[in-house]
Amino acid sequence: MNNTKILTIVFGIIAAGLAYYLYYTINSSIEETKRIARHEARIIEQLKMIREAELAFQSVNGRYTSDWDKLLAFVDTGRFFITERTETIVTLDYGADSLYVEIDTLGTVSVKDSVFKASVYPRFDLATLPYVPGIKPPVKFEIWADKIEKSGVKVDVIEVYNPKPVNPERDEKSEYNTKKPLRFGSRTSVTTAGNWE
Repeated sequence: MNNTKILTIVFGIIAAGLAYYLYYTINSSIEETKRIARHEARIIEQLKMIREAELAFQSVNGRYTSDWDKLLAFVDTGRFFITERTETIVTLDYGADSLYVEIDTLGTVSVKDSVFKASVYPRFDLATLPYVPGIKPPVKFEIWADKIEKSGVKVDVIEVYNPKPVNPERDEKSEYNTKKPLRFGSRTSVTTAGNWE
């Protein structure tokens, strides 16, 4: 065998090895990105369920809660009142109108049955609601609820976030909200929007 054939075989083996290495590196990066996207989609779904529970709690109790036990008990046994509002306008003798409002309570409906229908949230499980999906050992979402002053008025605010991000690029210190760990709400603004929206 001459030197040309030996070099051709050696370079061919090196080229095949480099091609496999590049393919493996690119493919593993793509698969990792897909895995993170699937995992974050499940976390977002869980955050949406928590947001629905908090909004229901706030509509009944007039405030949000940062106590998981209270929230879970409310979702399990809480009820919404079904009301009917009737407005009657009465014209007074001097030509002005007066509004008479009558509110009748027609009944109640369970929070769990009305908010967490299987058709909307097929993965709803009350026992796992506070936990970040797919994290071992189990980790609860961080929840914070309080009142803040906005324009001289006390308003309810809430923030719920994932303390253990799956995506290593998500950092609490990031200046961009979309690059922070998945969350909804804010400690400084009156919002329940998620940073994925």
